[in-house]
Amino acid sequence: MAVLGTPGELSEREREAVQSLLFALADDEFVLADRYTEWQCQGPTLEADIAIANIAQDELGHARLWYDLLQDFGPSESELIWERDPEAFRHSTLVERPFAAGDWADAVVRSYLYDVAEFLQLEALTETTYPRIADRVGKVRGEEHYHREHAQNWLERLCEDEAGRRRVQDAVDELFPHALTLFVPTEHEADIVELAIRPTPIDQLRDEWLSIVGTFLDGLGVSLPMDPDDDPDEFLPGARGRDGSHTDPWFRQFNELTYTYRMLDRTEAPRLMPDPDDV
Repeated sequence: MAVLGTPGELSEREREAVQSLLFALADDEFVLADRYTEWQCQGPTLEADIAIANIAQDELGHARLWYDLLQDFGPSESELIWERDPEAFRHSTLVERPFAAGDWADAVVRSYLYDVAEFLQLEALTETTYPRIADRVGKVRGEEHYHREHAQNWLERLCEDEAGRRRVQDAVDELFPHALTLFVPTEHEADIVELAIRPTPIDQLRDEWLSIVGTFLDGLGVSLPMDPDDDPDEFLPGARGRDGSHTDPWFRQFNELTYTYRMLDRTEAPRLMPDPDDV
C-alpha cells in the first residue's frame, strides 16, 4: 500500500478517513484524562494518587498529539475542543461515564479494559500509511505500556480476596458493554482499512481484545458477561459514542469542562501542551 501524502495532498476520501480515526483517538484520550482527575487525592494509597495523576497527564498529552494532527486540516485547538458541540465528540461511552463513588475497582477495571484496547489499536497503527500518525505512535505506545501494567498489578491485588474479587466482577459487569463501544466502527471504517491508515479492521481488534482480557480476568477468577459464542454486538449499550450518541453524564461533563471558557466569553484558550512539531 502506497504511503499517503501530506495533509494538503490528501484526496477528500483520504482526508475524511484520517480525520475520522483521529477524532476517535483524540476524543477518547481527552475525555478519559478529565475523568481520571476525579481520582486525584482520593485513591486508596499515596502511590495510587500519584500514579493516576501521572496517567491523566499522559492521556492529556496523547490527546494533544492527535488533536495537533487534526489542526493540519484547518481548525484551531479551541474549535476542536472548547467550541465543538458535545454531540460532535466521537469518544467511546466507556471514557465518559463517571466513576462509581469511592470504588477503586471501577477505576482499575476501566483503565485495564481501555489500555488493552489502546495497545491493540496502537500496534495496528505501527503499519499506518499516514506518516503523521506513524511519527507519534512510538511515544504513545511507550507510555501506555506503563498504564497497562499499572492496571494489571492493581487487578491482581484487588482479586487476592473474595471481597475484592466481587468488586472487580461487579465493575466488569457494569463497564463491559461500554468498553465494547471502543470497537464501534466510525462511518469511515471501510476507508480507514482499505487505505491502510489502520490496516487491521476494528472488529478484528475487538476479537483480539476479548481474547486477551477474557484470559487475564479468568486467571483472576473474574469472568466477562458473555460466552465465547455470543455476538458482542448484542451487548452494546444504546449510546455508542462513535456515532455521536452519548450518555447523560457526558453532557454534564462537557458543560463543566467548558464552563470557564464560556463564562469568560473566550474565543481562544491556552494550548493544552506545546506543539510537538515545535519542540
